[in-house]
Amino acid sequence: MFKLLRLTTVPVSLKILLRGQLGFMRQYFIVKGISSSGPELEQVEAQEDIETIPVEMARDISILNDLKALWNLILLFRKEKPEIVHTHTPKAGTLGMVAAWVCRVPVRLHTVAGLPLMEARGAKREVLNIVERITYSLATKVYPNSYGLQEVIIQNGFCKASKLKVIGNGSSNGINTEYFTPDAVTSEQKLGLCDELGIQSNDFVFIFIGRLVTDKGINELVKAFQEVQAKHPLCKLLLVGNAEPELDPLLPETEKAIATHESIITTGFQSDVRPYLSISHALVFPSYREGFPNVPMQAGAMGLPSIVTDINGCNEIVHHEYNGLIIPPKNTEALVYAMLRLVEDPGLTQRVADNARESIVSRFDQQTLWKLIKEEYDEQLRIKGLINSDDLE
Repeated sequence: MFKLLRLTTVPVSLKILLRGQLGFMRQYFIVKGISSSGPELEQVEAQEDIETIPVEMARDISILNDLKALWNLILLFRKEKPEIVHTHTPKAGTLGMVAAWVCRVPVRLHTVAGLPLMEARGAKREVLNIVERITYSLATKVYPNSYGLQEVIIQNGFCKASKLKVIGNGSSNGINTEYFTPDAVTSEQKLGLCDELGIQSNDFVFIFIGRLVTDKGINELVKAFQEVQAKHPLCKLLLVGNAEPELDPLLPETEKAIATHESIITTGFQSDVRPYLSISHALVFPSYREGFPNVPMQAGAMGLPSIVTDINGCNEIVHHEYNGLIIPPKNTEALVYAMLRLVEDPGLTQRVADNARESIVSRFDQQTLWKLIKEEYDEQLRIKGLINSDDLE
């Protein structure tokens, strides 16, 4: 068997964003997961039945820590001698591709699931542009996880179009539509959770799932919700996720509203978001940038319409007025209007909700995507002369 190393900067990405995929690949490869240490990395080992190896990587820019991580990855790759290194997330991508190139790993793959640099300005943006070009230049193939993201990469000249490929209809891991289904949560569980959170049967619940940071549009969302709730007091906003004030802080007024507004409910990070989706009426996901976000797929599979911004990935998952609504990013007024439409037009809300699940099941089935990724591995091995065409039949 060929050896496949999958790298992410933090272990929660292996655990959540790639759930099930590493275990699937274990049928065909010797698979090892590499990320920073933490309990999630140990959980990945049990969850996917693979070996995991901790290598500390900082998410922010830290020259000393990054050089140390790079050296550790070079030592690791020399020891493991993998045929394929496949990286995800920006820092793991850069460090992993440099280390794999130094160690002459034949197949060096990088998945792009968003570009944080798009919100950077000035010297920081220039540095990040250079880093991105280095990552792509050292990879043998680059996989944007949306067609929109592919266009952004081409427009910015990060690499040649011939090196890029979107697998299937996009997404890094697809969606498990047997796990994310309206039938997954019982009526008793819904009632119990509503009682716990103080949600009444006649409330209209908007839900956001993700990091509570500026880049996810939380400042606009909280401001918009306060306007909507002032007109419709029976609205609630459910925020499922943790803040990251050290990396991307919210405005002070946003933090104050989240802490004090009686109709804004926070739950912190939840490993199983299905119960929270099941008691909600619409997802609101006003992010500034994405690659191919999982949350709108999860919500759609659970039968919820979504309000998303007109950005990469989101505008490929949601079709305006078919399974949700699309608004401009960073636009509080447009967000207020979209939220009011769903509250005040039950016919529209029901129509887009009825289309939500089918639109996900038909395009983003997880098993189908995994098979396509495995075929891509085989193709890249063939290109490098490690297997021949007869072996692929």
